[in-house]
Amino acid sequence: METNANSLLKQEKKKPSNTQVVALGIFLSRISGLIRESLLRSVLALGPAADAFAAALRIPNLLQNLLGEGTLSASFIPVYSQLLGEDRKEEASKAAGATLGLLSAISGFLVLLGVLAARPIAAILAPGFDNARFELTVDLLRITFIGIGALVLSAWCLGVLNSHRKFFLSYVAPVLWNIAQIVVLVFVFTRSWNVFDAATAVAWGLVAGGILQFSVQLVAVWKIAPDLRPTVNRSLPHVVEIRRRFLPAVAGRGVVQISAYVDLFLASLLSTGAVATLLSAQVLYLLPISLFVMSVAASELPEMSRTGLSDELTDRSNSALRKSLFFIFFTAAIYMSAGEQIIDALFGWGSFSSDDASTVWMVLSAYSLGLPAVAASRLLQTSCWSLGNTKGPAQIAGIRVLVASLVGLALMFPLDLVAFDQGGFTTGEVDGPHLGAVGLALGSAVASWLEVFLLSRVVRQSLPGLQSLKKLSFQIGVPAALTFLLAAVFKFLTGSFPSLLMAPMIVGISGLFYTFTAFRSGVTESHLVLSPIRRMLHRG
Repeated sequence: METNANSLLKQEKKKPSNTQVVALGIFLSRISGLIRESLLRSVLALGPAADAFAAALRIPNLLQNLLGEGTLSASFIPVYSQLLGEDRKEEASKAAGATLGLLSAISGFLVLLGVLAARPIAAILAPGFDNARFELTVDLLRITFIGIGALVLSAWCLGVLNSHRKFFLSYVAPVLWNIAQIVVLVFVFTRSWNVFDAATAVAWGLVAGGILQFSVQLVAVWKIAPDLRPTVNRSLPHVVEIRRRFLPAVAGRGVVQISAYVDLFLASLLSTGAVATLLSAQVLYLLPISLFVMSVAASELPEMSRTGLSDELTDRSNSALRKSLFFIFFTAAIYMSAGEQIIDALFGWGSFSSDDASTVWMVLSAYSLGLPAVAASRLLQTSCWSLGNTKGPAQIAGIRVLVASLVGLALMFPLDLVAFDQGGFTTGEVDGPHLGAVGLALGSAVASWLEVFLLSRVVRQSLPGLQSLKKLSFQIGVPAALTFLLAAVFKFLTGSFPSLLMAPMIVGISGLFYTFTAFRSGVTESHLVLSPIRRMLHRG
């Protein structure tokens, strides 16, 4: 078996572009998402309308996550990619068409159900909302459910395009979803609408963006697969296999969504602003996962599904873990040390206060403790899916949800007694944001480490050559810890300077320090950053 270094170099030579293309599309999507979130916070801040919008967006996301990219990555993409790799295009088209028909029927029914049952759904999942927040949540739910239906079908388009190695459009298409909302937010901001009307307008922007995102991808799908048509044929052998994998994948995603809705349920019982605080922290928390984990997983899954060689699959899994964790450990260190300045630079204008920034930073820091574990889990899940195992990850996800809920519940109420007001901690009835959401984030971090431990044991049964996560985490974690100390000192010394200026400077200097420290420690993946720098200097 090849060494990790040789394996890495081999894969970089074979397919240097797929991961980069996916990462570029995700980067553009996430940057537009950050702009959208920044405008949203400037218009809604962390008040009642922000809580209602966050709840209304989170609840119908159940459809997208249950039936969307994650589930199709586990069930549809491996089967469809394998058929394409074996040049069985007619069977592949029939399988894809039947999957589209199934998704359309299920998502259409659930969207209709969501619109009609918005009030009881809101009552069950956000019982702590007062009258104004509750009524706005109901109104927004009826709107957002429509838009999420389009996003589910967009995920099917992504599965087809990725299997044909057409990655960029799939991951840049969400920019349209964000742009539609940005346009509405800019209009609302310049008109000084009240926050309830503004939230309603943005919800309609979400619907328009979802339709645009689906339409653009559907055109591309028909160009590469013109014979593909939706059907309801469920008896085809490969459709049966997709359905066999689909149900455990839905169950796994459903368990994860239960965790998200438990968080939403619990956050609605906390002080006003807790739901919006969680959402704001998750925007930054999910950014590195998308850029450095999902980009690798998305580009590798079709290739893993095509190979039947255990050694090659092991090499790909090890390489994916090392590449992703190299960037994830750095991000976690920066979030925990200088996240407050990053958040203030992104959101610290309009109605968003410095106390709001400090509170979101504390939640983000708690989430960041589990970032490496989340990254490794996503990649190990990809290895399981390529092997046809969707049941094991689903069962482990159930354990993670239970642990996250229990730990979060134990911590959230004591922490909600503490507030951040005028630059300091206090207790009692104050107007500043409270810290109950930090407890929920800590529960998520603890559960994530348990999940990756259990997943690694499952994957190692099929891939005994899988690299030790403990050894890998220590090797990369030492440079990350030193980087944390440097960034923390830098933040302390520059605290009086504008965050918009200092945040990128801290990230840049800390990033160079981390890369060179990792290089001196023998971390091969440091060349992913050093090689482009060397080429730039050579050309200069």
